[in-house]
Amino acid sequence: MEIKDLLIFQSVAQHGSISKAADDLCYVQSHVTARIKSLESKLNTQLFHRHSRGTTLNSEGKKLLSYSKKILFMLDEMNKAFQDMDSPSGTLEIGTVETVMKLPLILSAYHRKYPNVDLTLKTGVSKSLISQILQCKLDGAFVAGFGPHPDIQQVEVFQEKLVLISDDEKVSFDHLKNKPLLVFNSGCSYRARLEDWLSDEGVINAKVMEFGTLETILGGVISGLGISLVPQSAVSHLEEEGVIQCHAIPEKYGNVSTVFIRREDTYLTNTMIKFIDTIKEFTNVVPPSFKPIFSVTDNEQSPLLKSQ
Repeated sequence: MEIKDLLIFQSVAQHGSISKAADDLCYVQSHVTARIKSLESKLNTQLFHRHSRGTTLNSEGKKLLSYSKKILFMLDEMNKAFQDMDSPSGTLEIGTVETVMKLPLILSAYHRKYPNVDLTLKTGVSKSLISQILQCKLDGAFVAGFGPHPDIQQVEVFQEKLVLISDDEKVSFDHLKNKPLLVFNSGCSYRARLEDWLSDEGVINAKVMEFGTLETILGGVISGLGISLVPQSAVSHLEEEGVIQCHAIPEKYGNVSTVFIRREDTYLTNTMIKFIDTIKEFTNVVPPSFKPIFSVTDNEQSPLLKSQ
């Protein structure tokens, strides 16, 4: 059964006449008659009462008309979903690490422009999100930047500074290094940077406490439970309030980019094109940051090695 046959059938039903339907569709009358007979043959039933005044739907024809309206409506909706470049619709499944400070701005702007897109958000650590992108379980994800990957396309969202944070008590590095590391699960790039840096500073086998959310990590730091490494924009308000101390770390570990990734070989849908365009609108928007306590370079000794 062809879609054209349903269109012809619907026109005949609407006009009550094969000749009028032929004129409306710009077909010769014999073609319309042949297509109606072909449709009746495929369905193994007559669809019209034929009389001198034209045609009238019988009970089977009325049944088909109900189905054909639904089918043609869904077809029209499908075409709109794929062809309307200015008003995309459908679904978009996005993953993100918890520390993307621009994310609310991006999501809000996208939703305002394209309210017909159903946006689903899933949080996780960078390693897990990258794996889900490669397995095509997510359409895209915000993660900490990494090197080139042959199967992944990356769009930079912004550059970020990471800082070591502790509670509001001013103490020496010797005291801080014995504090537990409050981190996300294994696979978090910030955790890996913190462990690598402390290892270079001679801190081996540090005690690690894993948490599922940034909120619980910050709460633990504020209460004096341990230390963590986070983007400075995520904690600038807490430093201003005087509830935490922020400590600069060497550029080797402290400079990080947040990128949006998608699998390179997947079809670039209109919904995704518009989402990437929205991300780019915020590329140069600087997230709130604080004035660093220290100025540190890779060549300098970590300020935490000095008594405060």
